[in-house]
Amino acid sequence: MTAKIILLNGIGSAGKSTLAREILAQAKSIFLHVPMDYWLEMMPLRTLGAPGGLTFVLDENGIVTGLRTGPEQERALRGMRRSVAAMAAEGCNMVVDEVILDPAVMQDYRAVLAPYDLHVVGVHAPLAVLEAREKARGDRAIGLSRSQFGVVHQGVTYDFEVDTSVMSSVDCARVIVERFGL
Repeated sequence: MTAKIILLNGIGSAGKSTLAREILAQAKSIFLHVPMDYWLEMMPLRTLGAPGGLTFVLDENGIVTGLRTGPEQERALRGMRRSVAAMAAEGCNMVVDEVILDPAVMQDYRAVLAPYDLHVVGVHAPLAVLEAREKARGDRAIGLSRSQFGVVHQGVTYDFEVDTSVMSSVDCARVIVERFGL
């Protein structure tokens, strides 16, 4: 049986991780959750802000206005995509939780996951909702949602889209599970 992969793409604080956990709870088959954040956290702290790692671009008030990934971070994220493919080759179903800032990343996902049953789901919410969630979480750099807002969904073609501001994560998961027969 071909592995099924649900790729959730959305801005930070859109609710992807919560949605992924709900999909795992509701799906009849076993799915693994592969959060991009875990791959970012694998990098040593010394790479944060370093040329090879992940750098938050800040304005004069310390608000995030963008992100830059250096070659070491890019290599780790390419490895993530290939790890997903390796696990799919073993028959593992997965829900991948991503923030795609470059259309080339989506092209890479589609290429490495072509042999599998891939469904790309856009996870949306209005900017005001994202910013409120970002502040309430307390574990996100302020401005991150705004900096990603006009970028994350550009150049991505979705098989399905949900808005977590109008439907609960339970309901969003239910429609995804039903739509893709999970």
